[in-house]
Amino acid sequence: MLRKFLLQASIRRNFTASSSSFVFLRQCSSSSSSSSQIPNGHFVEHLENSAESPPSATISIDRTALYNPPEHSHEPSAESELVKNLKNIIKFRGGPITVAEYMEEVLTNPKAGYYINRDVFGADGDFITSPEVSQMFGEMIGVWAMCLWEQMGKPNKVNLVELGPGRGTLLADLLHGASKFKNFTDSLHIHMIECSPALQKLQYENLKCATEDGADENEKRINSTIAESPVSWHAMLEQVPTGLPTIIIAHEFFDALPLHQFQKASRGWCEKMVDITENSSFRFVLSPQPTPATLYLMKRFKWAETEEIARLSHIEVCPKAIDLTQEISKRIAIDGGGALIIDYGVNGIVSNSLQAIRKHKFVDILDNPGSADLSAYVDFAAIRHSAEEVPGASVHGPMTQSQFLGSLGINFRVEALLDNCTEEQAESLRTGYWRLVGEGEAPFWEGPDDQTPIGMGTRYLAMAIVNQKQCVPAPFQ
Repeated sequence: MLRKFLLQASIRRNFTASSSSFVFLRQCSSSSSSSSQIPNGHFVEHLENSAESPPSATISIDRTALYNPPEHSHEPSAESELVKNLKNIIKFRGGPITVAEYMEEVLTNPKAGYYINRDVFGADGDFITSPEVSQMFGEMIGVWAMCLWEQMGKPNKVNLVELGPGRGTLLADLLHGASKFKNFTDSLHIHMIECSPALQKLQYENLKCATEDGADENEKRINSTIAESPVSWHAMLEQVPTGLPTIIIAHEFFDALPLHQFQKASRGWCEKMVDITENSSFRFVLSPQPTPATLYLMKRFKWAETEEIARLSHIEVCPKAIDLTQEISKRIAIDGGGALIIDYGVNGIVSNSLQAIRKHKFVDILDNPGSADLSAYVDFAAIRHSAEEVPGASVHGPMTQSQFLGSLGINFRVEALLDNCTEEQAESLRTGYWRLVGEGEAPFWEGPDDQTPIGMGTRYLAMAIVNQKQCVPAPFQ
């Protein structure tokens, strides 16, 4: 505890010491039984020697020049780590952040992002997707993929890619349904584009994967035992090897991509931003000058009619959707294959659709970031125009999900399943079928009003992008 050199600039010493005494200096943050405060701001400490009589030493410490840090509280903070991180980003920037930056941080922050460390799907999660509604959805996507594979000439090797595969339910149902068509399943190498470790684990389980040693002792090979197809995981599409025909499935993926919101003001179109108020809560503000995303706004305006723009006071633009569409289209144009995009959206400009969903209910977008899903309508017209700019790619659709699934044979599939099931299974099949292809509330429902099945058949749209040399894909003929 000897600290001779502590506080050299601010310590004034007055001492008399005997030959058998040592004086130890230390700074104390509070008084004790061996210390006392004096009015002039100095701190006097008397140190006792238990073996001998008290030393004849007096130490006077001048504390006026010392930094006194605020008292630290060990009580837990009400703010989450994600909220603190968002506020730090805004403070570090010295101003507000875009809605796109806010969305990206909320959904995919490596430590606290909404999708990263939890299972958010299903009845116990915040929302239910079509694959979770019924096995028939994944089976119909399998029919579409096999039709495309046949149109490509039944290649021996194909990359089957799913963007944002959730629990892996869609691909699991696809493989179960296609397992009898060995030539098709034997050609597949499955690639899952997923950044969440928690969801990767669920996908591994639902695809009934098994890990084996590869040719290299440090290499591990993962196969789905449903159809003995190899499975790989990647953080982004660019990591999927090129050179093979590729089938890409993007179901409810585009709706969660970060978007920019613009609002028409007296000085023109201004980007909507997220800022902090004086009481440290989040709020929306408008940018005082043009932002980099304005370039994408101008691009979107070029694809729209003047009358359409004139009616708007708000608009959403998703640069990542535009860029990803072109990346997909270029890969398909070079390697062959096709992509299927299914999402809820409109075939035109999207005005103001960003929403937050927690436990199947809509909540405020800025309320408790990271605890709710953020998503928006997909601008299918922008996707179409983006793909059409890529030479060698052709775009088909959009059509409603009801038309898409109906044309692939979901009506026959549900009838076949109803012929051999219990009454409880039949009710589940009818409910799932309505949710996939119906519109509005199910007319046959006799259960609780708050559980009435709501049809997604017209709210969801389907669009396909294929290599220009291939035939028009089913069921867009």
